[in-house]
Amino acid sequence: MNPFRSVGARLSLALVAVVALALVLVYFIVVPSLRQRLVDAKLNRMQDALPSIVRDIPNTVVWADDLETWQSRADARVVVYQILSAAHGESHSSLLRYQDSCHVSCLDLRDDPVAVAAADSRSRRSRTVKHGDDEAAEVAEPVDSDNVVLLSASLHDPIANVQTVQRRLVEAGVLALLLALGVGYGAAFLFARRIKRLEAAAERIAAGRFDEPVVDRSADELGQLARAFDRMRLRLAQLERARREFIGNASHELRTPLFSLRGFIELLTDEDLDDSTRAEFLDTMREQVDRLQRLAEDLLDLTRLDAGRMHIERQRVDLHEVAEDLYAEFRAVAVATDHPLELETDGAAAALGDEGRVLRIGRALVENALVHTPSGTRVVVRVVDNSLAVCDDGSGIPREQVANIFDRFYRVEGAKASGSGLGLAIAKELAEAMGGTLEALSAPGDTSFTLRLPAAGSGGQRGRFHGKTDTRADIETGVV
Repeated sequence: MNPFRSVGARLSLALVAVVALALVLVYFIVVPSLRQRLVDAKLNRMQDALPSIVRDIPNTVVWADDLETWQSRADARVVVYQILSAAHGESHSSLLRYQDSCHVSCLDLRDDPVAVAAADSRSRRSRTVKHGDDEAAEVAEPVDSDNVVLLSASLHDPIANVQTVQRRLVEAGVLALLLALGVGYGAAFLFARRIKRLEAAAERIAAGRFDEPVVDRSADELGQLARAFDRMRLRLAQLERARREFIGNASHELRTPLFSLRGFIELLTDEDLDDSTRAEFLDTMREQVDRLQRLAEDLLDLTRLDAGRMHIERQRVDLHEVAEDLYAEFRAVAVATDHPLELETDGAAAALGDEGRVLRIGRALVENALVHTPSGTRVVVRVVDNSLAVCDDGSGIPREQVANIFDRFYRVEGAKASGSGLGLAIAKELAEAMGGTLEALSAPGDTSFTLRLPAAGSGGQRGRFHGKTDTRADIETGVV
């Protein structure tokens, strides 16, 4: 494996590159700027001192004492030149050394370019010049028509300081690069290990192993990702358990009626059966066929909903009539199971939807209340405005399970096993396919499932749509 393809190596190289770039910027921008600042500071100091020296020169009697005073004031070598005007075609003036604060021959400053430029222009001039291997900052200004004063300060010490800074910067830069490489690689290695753990967790989850939790207690993005992975693991584990339970339930639901049908078919081949027994067997077989048909319809509806091919009518539905139909249909069942069944409506309540699908949702809700609550539990079918609700005063659904009751294959823990676990899931998806909602609220003594549909306009719109894609927009705008 290429080592530079790893996250650790890339992060380390990125950190080294950032440190190197910072050092390069300092070396080629900050250091030259520092050198220029030192030179400018030297020139500024001499320029500040120069006017007072120029004023004192005409009054000078003892040159040696005054030159030393000026040198101390300007912190620079002071030279006063006598100007010899240009002659015989020369393009610039000649200078004759007059006095020097250093009491030397000043041959190194003979015909100094800054002093010559000041004499020629009759104005102040300043810049840096080279005298052999030494570099100096110089300022020159004419005193009168005969003399020029020059201040010259060696830049040896400032330049040496800058060169020392450059050497120290290079040394510190090399050390910083090595440190950045080590620290970056170490930190990146730890970071990459966390990513590897997440990768291994993802592989376990992809392989269907949900028993080991994904743990990363840090508060950064990787920690948040790990916690999201763990939530996904728990959710997938729950779905896997539900899938297995569904397969077991569906197998049982299929096997029981099939086994019963096979037994009755064998019994019907007995020619000694009387007519009443044969009719009883046929009725029982019809019930088993109906049971198989309901299961097949549930599975087929789920497939259609997933594929977006569910055919749903959109029309004005009288929820009061739907509630009365539900009450009439389940009244006998409620009596048989000792459940007081009541109907509460405020008269006609119109909504937009598919009457057949609304009835199916209502059947699922009423049947759910009758099956999963103990005898003596009061069940109420209630209609208010454009909503249909089924309520009961049973023990309720545990709060932590309410959010999952509309999931496919989900069954409340400890509830009576019945059906395939698809009824509420299909009911919710049908409600959403009609542009409505199906909500559940539960507390001990008060559990309600409420279907809310779009309110019907006075025009009694009609139409049809398929599936659950853009269903809400179709209902609200009346697009067919």
